[in-house]
Parts: sequence; C-alpha cells; structure tokens
Amino acid sequence: MQSRYSRQVILENIGKEGQEKLLKSSVAIVGCGALGTVAANNLARAGVGKITIIDRDFVELNNLQRQMLFDEKDVGAPKAVAAAQKVHDINSEIEVVPVIKDLNYTNAEELLENVDLVVDGTDNILTRMLVNDICVKNKIPWIYTGAIGTSGMSMNILPNKACIRCLYPGVPKAGSLPTCDTMGVLNTATVIMGSIETTEALKILLGYYDDDESTDSNLIVYDTWNHSFDTISVRKNEKCECCGNQNYEYIDSDEQEIITSLCGRNSIQITPADPKELSLKKIAENLEKLGKVKCSDFIMIFSTEETEISLFRDGRAIIKGTNDEKVARSIYARYIGT
Repeated sequence: MQSRYSRQVILENIGKEGQEKLLKSSVAIVGCGALGTVAANNLARAGVGKITIIDRDFVELNNLQRQMLFDEKDVGAPKAVAAAQKVHDINSEIEVVPVIKDLNYTNAEELLENVDLVVDGTDNILTRMLVNDICVKNKIPWIYTGAIGTSGMSMNILPNKACIRCLYPGVPKAGSLPTCDTMGVLNTATVIMGSIETTEALKILLGYYDDDESTDSNLIVYDTWNHSFDTISVRKNEKCECCGNQNYEYIDSDEQEIITSLCGRNSIQITPADPKELSLKKIAENLEKLGKVKCSDFIMIFSTEETEISLFRDGRAIIKGTNDEKVARSIYARYIGT
C-alpha cells in the first residue's frame, strides 16, 4: 500500500487510515460514458476496493472524443467489459465487476445492493430518478452529475438530505432537455465534472460529511469555457414525493414505459410511462444538423445511415433498424432526450 498510494497517504485529508477505508469501500458506477470512464479511472487509481461498472452500451468511434478509458481497439466491445479491463490494467489489486445490463426497475435494487456509494454516469433523467428512489429508500449515498456543451453540474444526495426530486419534482418531457448528440459536449467539461464527482465520492467514503446535520444539499454548477463556478443550495422539500413521502414510484409504479418489438419490421416501439404533448417542430430543429428530418403536426421522422425514428406527439416512437430493446432505448435517449 505504501508504494502504490504513497502520494495519497501523505495527504492530511486521507492518511493511512483513510486509505484503508477506501480499500474496504464498494462503489457502483451507473453508466460508463464520458463521466463514468473518468470516475472509474480516478477511483481505481485512488484504491477504492470494489468498483462495479454498469452499462448497457457498446463502444462507438464517436465515444473516443470524450470517453477517456477507451481507444480504437475497443470499438464494438461492451463498455462495461472494456472499461473493467482498463481498470484492471491500472490497478490489479482491486476488484472490478463489469455488468452489461440496462439498469431499470426490474433489476436496480439487486444491482445496487451492498454498495457504499453510487456514482452517476448515466445519459438520461429517468434512470437518475430510478437511482434516486433506490438510494433514498435504502439510505445509499449517490452523486448526481451531468455535463452538456461546455458546462456541467453535480450534487451529492446523502441520506436524510435533499434528493434529486427536490431539485426536479417531475421528469421533463421528451425533447425539452438537450443531449450530447443534439448539443455536443466539450471533453474537458466531462473530465472536470467527472473529477469533481470523484473528489466528492472520496470525501463521502472517507466520512467527510458524516457530522453534517444540515438537511439541504449543494448543487455545483461549472462552466469550463467561461470559468464560472457557482454553488446553489437545494432545500429539502418535506413534501417531496421521494425523500419526503417515501413514495418510490420509479421502483413501484406499474406505469413504466412499454417497449414492444414490432414483428417482422426490425423495429422497436417505445411508449413513455408518462405521455406528454411534445413540440415536434422544436425537436426537429434540434435534429436537422444530424440527419434527415420530416415533420408534420402529428409525426416527425428522423433518419441517419444507421437508424430511423418516427416520433409522435405523445412521445411514442418507433425505432427502425433494430430488434434489440436496449439499442432502441439508447437511440431514443440519445436523440429525443429521456
């Protein structure tokens, strides 16, 4: 331990006792894209004893611009497996568990049990709401983090403090939030936000916040292009459906999205759990630079060389070109935004 972690052990903030705590800790990373790869890399080098990497996707060439653990040889490989191998090469003394699954309400509690902390590397708000329910219900600390364009935000969600639903009471409707595919992302923004997230993860694992009796949480907002840094206090809402009323609807509700394979059409239909009236015109404008778009008052058709999405006003979509539900959900999240 002295040799590998010597520069960390001599830090007053960590020391030998703190390093031993880290080596006994278990962290789950949900999503291994731009943020998740930074977190996996940093946590492995810091000596977190067990890292579980959960991701449903495969490495694509366009990921290499910002997803720091991957290289050209990884294209086509499952992200969880490729990342786990890289992490093992970085630190063979810790345990790394790759999980090639779509984390959803049917498996989330099982996948996140027996961990000390959950780190956010997801690409959609619905998964974050589910993670929030799981962690609040089971009193597991987790860190919400996102990055888009040149900026990002992060918030620690600790037991008995404000949760993500105190910040976002409901899920924004599809198309209302930008995605990396529609807005782009600067790779330094994801590296910085991933490093902020990892620093907070280490502080939580070391017990830095154990004596904090405040029920509020702090949302950190950083713009790497303009070098602006803000901290916003998020007050715990005693009427919050999740942390206030213990209503874990993203775990318990039967009103989940419906995914249907359209027989003989090489297509998947996705019906949102909470249909909302969409502005198809606005979504079409966001997608015009990424492919061909046709839009009417009732349907928008967006196509690239790989896929075609037919989107209806209530958020229902038909994803053509695949019979894989996980691929279809990934495409929906990438271009529509939830």
